[in-house]
Amino acid sequence: MRRTTAACGTVLLALLAAACATSGQAPTRQADRDAPATLSFWSTGGDDETAIFQKAADLYHREHPNVTIKVQTLSWDDAYAKLLAAATSRSGPDVISGGMTWTIQFGARGAMVDLREHGLDALKAQAQPAQWESATSPDGSVYGVPLDMSTLALYYRTDLLAKAGLDAPPKTWDELTAAIGRLKAAGVDKPYSQDWGNLDWIGYFNYLYQAGGTFYTPDCKPSLDTPQAERALTYWVKLYREHGAPTASVEASDALDTGTALVVGGNWIAKGIDVNKPKLKGKWAMTTLPAGPAGPTTFIGGRAIGVTSFSEHAATGTDFVRFMYSDQAIAAIVEEARKRNLPYIPPRPDKVVDSSSFTPDQAKVFERAFRTGKAAPGCPGWDESAPDVSKHLQSAILGKADVKTALAEAAKVMARNAG
Repeated sequence: MRRTTAACGTVLLALLAAACATSGQAPTRQADRDAPATLSFWSTGGDDETAIFQKAADLYHREHPNVTIKVQTLSWDDAYAKLLAAATSRSGPDVISGGMTWTIQFGARGAMVDLREHGLDALKAQAQPAQWESATSPDGSVYGVPLDMSTLALYYRTDLLAKAGLDAPPKTWDELTAAIGRLKAAGVDKPYSQDWGNLDWIGYFNYLYQAGGTFYTPDCKPSLDTPQAERALTYWVKLYREHGAPTASVEASDALDTGTALVVGGNWIAKGIDVNKPKLKGKWAMTTLPAGPAGPTTFIGGRAIGVTSFSEHAATGTDFVRFMYSDQAIAAIVEEARKRNLPYIPPRPDKVVDSSSFTPDQAKVFERAFRTGKAAPGCPGWDESAPDVSKHLQSAILGKADVKTALAEAAKVMARNAG
C-alpha cells in the first residue's frame, strides 16, 4: 500500500482546463433530509480499505436508518482522473476521498462543498495541524478534511548494526552518513535504501523541511531558490552518488530481508514484516527519521474526505464526514483494520497510540513523527506540478543536472502551474 498526494501528471491538463467550467454553476437542488437517501462514497485505496470505511458507513446507517452509504473503491492509479472527470461533468459520488490536496483542486473548480458552511471547520481542533493546513485552500476554504494519516519511519536491522558496532540507529544526518560508513567497513554490502519517495518529491520533502526549507512561501510562491533547498538536495544526492543508496526502488521489508541495514519506508510496512518475513523476527526495529539541521521533520501523508457540490445530500454527506471523527467511527474502523491486518492511523493525533491498528510501540514512533511532521503543500497547481518536480530532482541524483539547475527548473514548473 502506498500513500501519495501527487496527481497523475500532465495527461490531466486538458481535463483540468475543462474542469474550470464547473465554477459558477447554480447550486444543486437539495433532497428532503427526512426522506430515505442512498449516498455513494468513492474511496481511494484498496478493497480492504473500502471495507473498513464501509464499517463506519454501516454504523452511521444504524444511527440514521433512512441513510445508506455505499463505499466504492478507486485505485490510486486512476482515482484522480476519475474524480476530476466527475467534477467536470458534475455527476458522480456524494462523498469522495483521495490525496490530501485533491479536494482543494476540485473545490477551486466549483466541485466541492465548503465544509465551513456546515460547521466542519470545528474539526480543526481534533486534527494534526500541518495535515489540516495541507487540506485547507489558500483562501481558507475547507473542501476536505483529513481522513487518516500516514508517515515514514527508519526501519533497521539490529543484527547488522551490532555487527558494525552501532548500539543505536542514527539520529541526525551526520550520524546517518557515519553509520553508512561503519556498516560498509563491517562488510555490510547494502547499508541504506529508501522506499516511499525514492527518487521523487516525497523523498526530497523530508530533507527539504529538515534543512529548514519549504516548497512554497506562505503566499504560495515557489521557494526552491534558497540555501536550505540547495543544502537538502545536495545531501540527498550524496546519499545516492557517494553513499550507495540504490536508485531502484525496493520495498522496505524486501530490502531488510535481503540484507539492507537501514531503510526509510512508509508506516504500513510495520504491519507486515513479522508476517511476511518471518526470518526477520527479532532482528529488526524502527524509529523516527534522522533529523536535519533544522529539526526532525517527517512527511505526513494520508487522505482527505469531502462532499461534492453536485450532491443532492450535502448536509447528510457533511454530517457523515463529521461522524468519521467520532470515537465510535474510529473504533469500528480500527477493529476491522486489525482483523484484516491493515494499517490504519486515524486523523486525530490523540488517537494514534490507543486507536490505530499498530502495536503501541510502533504507534509511539509514528506519534513522535506526527508531532513535528509537515504535509504536502496545498498551493494552486501543486498536484499538477509534483510529477515534473520529481523528474527535475531525479536529474540531479542521476547526474544530468547540477543541484541549482534542478531546483530552478522545478520552481519554473511550480510557477507555471500556479496559474
